[in-house]
Amino acid sequence: MFEWQKIGRIIQPDPQTEWMATFTGPSFAQVIPNTDLVDIYITGRDTQNRSQIGRIRINMNDPLRILEKTIEPVFSVGELGTFDENGVSYPWLISHKGNTYLYYVGWMPTVLTPFNIQLGLAIQQADGTFKRYSKAPILPRNKEDYLGFGSVCVLLDEGIWKMWYTSLVKWGKTPSEHKHYYHIKYATSEDGINWHRNNDICITFADESEYAICRPSVWKDANGSYHLWFTVRGDQYRIVYAISTDGIHWRREEAQTGITLSETGWDDRAICYAHVFPFKGHLYMLYNGNDYGKTGLGIAKVETIDMEDVGIGGLWGIV
Repeated sequence: MFEWQKIGRIIQPDPQTEWMATFTGPSFAQVIPNTDLVDIYITGRDTQNRSQIGRIRINMNDPLRILEKTIEPVFSVGELGTFDENGVSYPWLISHKGNTYLYYVGWMPTVLTPFNIQLGLAIQQADGTFKRYSKAPILPRNKEDYLGFGSVCVLLDEGIWKMWYTSLVKWGKTPSEHKHYYHIKYATSEDGINWHRNNDICITFADESEYAICRPSVWKDANGSYHLWFTVRGDQYRIVYAISTDGIHWRREEAQTGITLSETGWDDRAICYAHVFPFKGHLYMLYNGNDYGKTGLGIAKVETIDMEDVGIGGLWGIV
């Protein structure tokens, strides 16, 4: 169903720009209404290996040419001792009734495990800056989600805020185990801030080779079907596709993913962290290549799908 044509690499790390000196990782495309312009919020890493979020602007008629790039991050690390003191990453933006919410993952170092990650929320101010809604995470731990939270996708669908979120399952305890295990769950909200969870597991491990399932990107078409692209790690990261009628129960359709490794170059070993978005009758995908963004951020486009059949104009984050 989906056959992606790779357009090319938009950006790669730049040692002269501190917030993205070593990585240009998971990103989110925000279309500027009534224009051909798109702002891309990018997770960069600085020379201290701290994640920060910056922004570039492109014209979709020539998406590999960067029109603007922020010299400083638009959103940076939190106060010492807070859940995001050592990094902010995986941006997901949604605009509603004049407000733009930025959901993000906050990082802090730990002693016995490699890191701790939790979900934060910031709200854009009148001057364009983002202010934290709270210095604490917005998803509290509970008996099912007691370790931490990673990347999310949030949509406002038929008056209900819906979130697909990454939940840590366990940490590896022996050399034979992978260091971390996480999969994708589902939550709802009336306001985008307070969330209800029923431990609905949407995507979990297909077999013992999989251990890291993350970065959900959901698009609901005008006919009511939900389409999901997510990242799976086995030997290397890859992008996988699934489809659903209700957004909770998903059927993996790996043969329909439509994007694979390149034969050579910056994405010849891994592809990951997709963000899929519609623009003027086509679907586009932002994605990272080898080493989680160390080699850069690229863009692809669906060329063969009949958009009239799936109803282009579904939900993707601007409501």
